[in-house]
Amino acid sequence: MPDNHADDLDRGLAYDMPRLLSRRSLLAILGITSAGAFAAACGGTAPRAGSGEASRTSPASEAGLGDPESCVAVPEETAGPFPGDGSNGPNVLVRDGVVRTDIRRSFGDSSAVADGVDLSLNLTLQDWTAGCAPLAGAAIYVWQCDRNGDYSLYSPGAATENYLRGVGVSDSSGRVTFTSIFPGCYPGRWPHIHFEVFSSLDSASSAGTPLLTSQIALPEDVSASVYSAADYPGSDRNFAQLSLSGDMVFRDGWGTQMAELSGAADTGLTARLAIPVRT
Repeated sequence: MPDNHADDLDRGLAYDMPRLLSRRSLLAILGITSAGAFAAACGGTAPRAGSGEASRTSPASEAGLGDPESCVAVPEETAGPFPGDGSNGPNVLVRDGVVRTDIRRSFGDSSAVADGVDLSLNLTLQDWTAGCAPLAGAAIYVWQCDRNGDYSLYSPGAATENYLRGVGVSDSSGRVTFTSIFPGCYPGRWPHIHFEVFSSLDSASSAGTPLLTSQIALPEDVSASVYSAADYPGSDRNFAQLSLSGDMVFRDGWGTQMAELSGAADTGLTARLAIPVRT
């Protein structure tokens, strides 16, 4: 595990708290965003609709058809200290090349590749206000750590890279797909992927306010399998010390944020998640 993590305490709540007063956290404190965002920022455990064990995506939701009976909006979460969206240092959203499907390689002045277990990330954006009908034409920005637990644009050794960051625009069915790698596990945080949803690509590239900032959780059994079988330095040890119920983000519920995974570490994995958004 790189030395830069040693100074970050556990890279969990203790690291994130001083950085939570970003533009999103301020909105949460003013009561403009959901109460869940403020509770997460303050370490609270406010009840959450759809919380509990991992829930599988319903056939209607996966097809992007909408399912009003089980339509539960994904809660707001912290963007963390490494968003790369201009709210805390660098802004990758204004760079040419950020709109892409394969986010494993850096773009622009660098061509470094983030190695790891291949992960196809299949997301379906839904309009919660319309009973989870497909949310077409929205932009989603995803970012994650590499197999060493480092974040491009920020971590020493990766500060000049922008891999594992990218923007996609949802099609008529609300679908967006990215090719990535399974993220590493660093001390204090459950394996996860960050995302922000914007009303349009123009909003994303012009520092508009996201409709939703949240995180995707990855299943325990698959995570354990990846870290024990693949080259993910320190992740196996770090993961053994964690639990979903103790994670600073997911401890108040993860049912609407838990991805459904298929495949295997040696052949590649596919993660699926429907994301109902309050528009």
